[in-house]
Amino acid sequence: MLVALGKKIFFDGRLSEPPGTSCASCHDPARAFSGGHGSRIGVPLGSRPAHFARRSTPSVLYMRYVPKFHYFEDDEAPAPEPRGGFFWDGRSDTLVELARQPLFNPDEMNAGTPRHLAAKIAGGPYAKEFRGAIGPSSDPEAVLRGVGVALEAYLKSDEMTPQSSKYDAYVRGQATLTEQERRGLETFKDRRRGACSGCHRLAETSSNPAESVFTDYGYDAVALPRNRDLPGNRNAAHFDLGLCERKDKTNPSDDEKWCSSFRTPSLRNVAVRQSFGHNGVYKTLREVVKFYALRAVAPGRIYPAGQKFDDVPPKYRANVNIYAPIYNRREGAPAPLDDDDIDAIVAFLGTLTDSPYVQTREPLKGSLALPRRAPPGTARLRPAVMVAGPVAQSPSR
Repeated sequence: MLVALGKKIFFDGRLSEPPGTSCASCHDPARAFSGGHGSRIGVPLGSRPAHFARRSTPSVLYMRYVPKFHYFEDDEAPAPEPRGGFFWDGRSDTLVELARQPLFNPDEMNAGTPRHLAAKIAGGPYAKEFRGAIGPSSDPEAVLRGVGVALEAYLKSDEMTPQSSKYDAYVRGQATLTEQERRGLETFKDRRRGACSGCHRLAETSSNPAESVFTDYGYDAVALPRNRDLPGNRNAAHFDLGLCERKDKTNPSDDEKWCSSFRTPSLRNVAVRQSFGHNGVYKTLREVVKFYALRAVAPGRIYPAGQKFDDVPPKYRANVNIYAPIYNRREGAPAPLDDDDIDAIVAFLGTLTDSPYVQTREPLKGSLALPRRAPPGTARLRPAVMVAGPVAQSPSR
């Protein structure tokens, strides 16, 4: 009953102001519950024209496996490392509290106040079902908590943990990878080339999806290039600092060493996403893989000339990961991945697509013409997206 109620709330477009934007508007079921709500700039459009979220929309599938924010102590790590939490900066530990943020964010659903939301719930088509599942209450905060409890039940349900990808069938011994997909998996794991599995963890020998969510829920400062289409980035002094902006006094992460770090996303269903990275700067999976291949060895092909790590404030550029494979190669060295490697990794990542979303999966495209030794490049140009009227940008995501 609670799962069914949460699903109705998730798809209820009446809760926004103006009405018409539901949770599913940005977390689109056709896109494995990610998406942009019609936006083309990499972050989703809110309920009102020219209002955009601050960060890209993560998928809400497999959320039952996300741990609370904590510091993980690894014998091989010099110090405890931050892990877990919801949003790109881990600022919410439960889905109950998470629900409040997009609902009342003026640049997302813009629902107004808890009292206003409670009135909509009480006058809506599932009011009786809500009272039966949550209990009768006119207190707006109690109603809001009930909304969070119902949404949590839905987002942690079996429906939202499908485990129906080709990769799942492969580890169960029910499917065979193509030669290209198999090569992509090997490159994905190879610390000398892809080195992806260092953060995007998997367990090939286990059919338990909790062991292959393709993330360690950790944080990293990978220094994606600046998304110049984002309204907030029109101000050259504006930067998204990620983890160190998280405001939690019990388990704090406000030390400057965490500035410009963002949570490692799961790669399940990554091939159906419309934008990639916390700032949505990339629009295809191939671009993302190319970024990892070239960031260290040919930064001129990733960042505008003379502006390496251009979306990280100069004072925090020492936080950028330049030590782990494949970030630790010297500039001018051979690229760790060539065209065939990129094709293979993209093909393998396609196997992580659950069956309902296979038709939406990004098709394999032509060569990126990526040489083994990247020549000095020019600035990467992106077409501007024109937005009429005043623009606001949300602090959420």
